[in-house]
Amino acid sequence: MESGSPVSKKSRLFRSVDCEMEEVPSNAVDMNLSLHWTQWQILDSILPTGGFAHSYGLEAAMQSRMVNNQEDLKSFVIQVLDNTGSLLLPFVYCASKSPDAAAWVRLDQLLEATLTNEVARKASTSQGSALLRVAASVFTEVQALQDLRRTFLGSKSVSFHHAPIFGLICGLIDSETAQRAYMFVTMRDVFSVATRLNLIGPLAASVLQHQVAPDAERMMQKWRDRDISAASQTAPLLDALQGCHAYSRLFCS
Repeated sequence: MESGSPVSKKSRLFRSVDCEMEEVPSNAVDMNLSLHWTQWQILDSILPTGGFAHSYGLEAAMQSRMVNNQEDLKSFVIQVLDNTGSLLLPFVYCASKSPDAAAWVRLDQLLEATLTNEVARKASTSQGSALLRVAASVFTEVQALQDLRRTFLGSKSVSFHHAPIFGLICGLIDSETAQRAYMFVTMRDVFSVATRLNLIGPLAASVLQHQVAPDAERMMQKWRDRDISAASQTAPLLDALQGCHAYSRLFCS
């Protein structure tokens, strides 16, 4: 066989590389792979958490003629992401870093006192309670979720706000992705609202979501890893618009 043949080259390549594979326990590999599937399921729109029943103020913005086209929608989404990062990301972060009942109760009560917009407050509590119910039913291997729901179901001491619940669940599964995941869910939901309001088509919404992704990452980096004492409102006009939301067959807020 000639030395320059493909087989010979391949043989020399494998002889020249000293690659020692470290054997990983099969149970550790299985747990890691299972974790990935769980993380993706939290972001799946098929998870019945009620998020698509809320428009994040987009419906009211369209009714007020503040959002009329695709460019307006892009600006609106970026402002929503900025406001979400500044106001809610600290609650997600703190809940994911301390995923226990006592810390969660404190965060939930603080967010209840922080949200002055009644429409946004109701949207947050309805989504949070639905998320906990679904997570406790789906992720049965996480006993803490079932214990939490059993302990506080019907309690008047907590409101089940969405951001602390989301952070708590991610913290019990994988706290590293909690903040980016929360920003993604917010962005995903607003674009879904835009398609159902016929402001934009599904394909155009997907294109625009891809274009806005760098802005979402920038907002996440800007507001990540902050204590709840730094939580603030950056878009008061959006808050006021959501507060003006009237009755709708499609959306509750």
